[in-house]
Amino acid sequence: MGIKLVAIDIDDTLLNPEGQLADETINAIQKTIQKGVKVVLCTGRPLAGVTIFLNQLGISGDDQYVITYNGAIIETVSGHRLAQHTLDFEDYLAADKLSYELNVHYNILDDESRIYTSNRDVGRITVIQAAENDEGLFVRNPEEMPQDLIVSKIMFVDEPEVLDAQIHKIKEIFDDRYYVVRSLPEFLEVLNKKANKGNALTDLLSELGLKKEEVMAMGDQHNDLTMFAVAGTTVAMGNAIPELKEVATYVTESNANHGVAVALERYVI
Repeated sequence: MGIKLVAIDIDDTLLNPEGQLADETINAIQKTIQKGVKVVLCTGRPLAGVTIFLNQLGISGDDQYVITYNGAIIETVSGHRLAQHTLDFEDYLAADKLSYELNVHYNILDDESRIYTSNRDVGRITVIQAAENDEGLFVRNPEEMPQDLIVSKIMFVDEPEVLDAQIHKIKEIFDDRYYVVRSLPEFLEVLNKKANKGNALTDLLSELGLKKEEVMAMGDQHNDLTMFAVAGTTVAMGNAIPELKEVATYVTESNANHGVAVALERYVI
């Protein structure tokens, strides 16, 4: 049974260490698409932070899909939503309170890709995150936010050593209510319990009538583990965490050495 859909993480998987798409990767993905195989980007980013790469890869139309916010939203690349599992104003207030108690920078993303924080001393990582997102960064106190707020995800964003020191406490408080996952050394994400890449990919496969055996998934971090659980062929990057390499079908080259292209040449093209 051939592969009909390839699900690919973006940061440190699809992109090289400079945060760019290498020509080798673009060429391999375009060859994959030409064979009639769907390429679905599965990312913690909002759609506004993905569009530039979709355009470079030539992925467009209402029959092409993207999984954003770590699985909180499944949508077509043109923005039509198939499903969403989001958070609300009360969840936002809980994160705001914990941020100040633990002295960890945080922000939230709404369902239109806008980034909000009440941290007046906006953290360095938040600034970098906002630079990758066309919808902007807004500093607002909780009383300035609408109570019907739709939150796609909450992010504790800080230097890796800061998160390392507080991750146990955050999980201790939030694990029962939310899906809490480290997506990058600088990012700890808090989402709806139903929101993860694996659940979103399962929903998309059901929509498209595809079987697990027809799917390949590629990634590098903890938030890709749920995606690996629902794909027949799994590819860990050479730069992936050990936990992902242990369960992968194949360990490809690192993102510095065009690992996505190498894997596509091996299994699809």
